[in-house]
Amino acid sequence: MQKSPHIPVLYREVTEAFSACDEGIIIDCTLGYGGHTSLLLDANEKRHLIGIDQDSTAIAFSTQRLEVYGDRVSIRQGRFSEVAGTLLNEYTHQVCGILADIGVSSLQLDVRERGFSYESDTLDMRMDTNASLCASEVVNEYSQSALEHILREYGEVTNAKQVAQAIVQKRPFESAKQLSDAIFHLMPRGKKIHPSTLVMQAIRIEVNDELGELTRLLDGIEHGPQKSLRVAIITFHSLEDRIVKQRFTAWAKNCICPDDAMRCTCGNNNSIGKVITKKPLTAQEDELRSNSRSRSAKMRIFEINR
Repeated sequence: MQKSPHIPVLYREVTEAFSACDEGIIIDCTLGYGGHTSLLLDANEKRHLIGIDQDSTAIAFSTQRLEVYGDRVSIRQGRFSEVAGTLLNEYTHQVCGILADIGVSSLQLDVRERGFSYESDTLDMRMDTNASLCASEVVNEYSQSALEHILREYGEVTNAKQVAQAIVQKRPFESAKQLSDAIFHLMPRGKKIHPSTLVMQAIRIEVNDELGELTRLLDGIEHGPQKSLRVAIITFHSLEDRIVKQRFTAWAKNCICPDDAMRCTCGNNNSIGKVITKKPLTAQEDELRSNSRSRSAKMRIFEINR
């Protein structure tokens, strides 16, 4: 078996989250380099996994890495919001779990030609290299107001207007490193992350429509046919975590009447399950020491029981 270049975060917590999912199918919406998938397959020899990824490099790697599991694993290429919805309907009674690790893999960050890192020599950031929109178009062609919007909304950059103005004045940019150097003096210091990280995050989210993908995945799960389903989602920044938290909270509500309603008229039976994690699960101390990228990971779990 090939060794994965990507260390899966919250490996113990993910394994435990699906401990009751024995002979069914678990959908790994973000296959990546097969880290979580192999852990879940090793944990139960009766279990089957279907992995989804839009990155052809990850697909090629994981196809070879996971071939030792034979027909217990299959791989689909595409956007997870679309493929997962199809699988939920295709395997209505077999799917017992869904895992989504909403983050950029180590290899995507580390390979400079992918353009994800602030040290990259390109401006790409596409998870699907066949996608039309890339970071170069966002940075060099978006209006100042559009840049300001994505920096504020997706990167939570406090001085988004100033940074957007600097980008427009100094473009065109040919690399992420060139962009990072141009805005470095405008970014806050003192955090554990590189000053340009939030700007790169915002651009990456725009390029890959990451928040839209997550929302569409949750929509598909909510309206899927499964009567019983364990859903575990790992996020790496507050925007994604907020979306998951709010959706899980909504799923657990019996009454969906407006807050100012005089009496309940909705039937008070709208809950589709319960929140398993009142607070998100985070990495334990030994994992934090061995894998620094786990420090931002948060996992929330929901049990659908319609």
